[in-house]
Amino acid sequence: MNALLSNYLPIVIFIGLAAVIGLALLVAPFLVAFKNPDPEKVSAYECGFDAFDDARMKFDVRFYLVSILFIIFDLEVAFLFPWAVAFRDVGWLGFWSVMSFLGVLTVGFIYEWKKGALEWD
Repeated sequence: MNALLSNYLPIVIFIGLAAVIGLALLVAPFLVAFKNPDPEKVSAYECGFDAFDDARMKFDVRFYLVSILFIIFDLEVAFLFPWAVAFRDVGWLGFWSVMSFLGVLTVGFIYEWKKGALEWD
């Protein structure tokens, strides 16, 4: 019976260590963080809104459009890396399928540009 339980000892140690590290990471910010925010710390950062306000306040739709565009083009780059690595193996079918993918994204980008979704006036 001891031989069977000794096989599970590394798993128990791993779970215990993970629990200790997880609890330490949850408790540490409350112990280390400063409690007195200055005006610069709570000022508007990237979104242009106050840092501590109602969580249900309305955001301008332009922030959502820019974030969706970023996600789309970020995923495009993520798809291009494996394609570029296997470029010699995919053949003409792989080449033209990626070109059509890039074409659709380009048409969508031009459409949003023409509609004025990227202007911040």
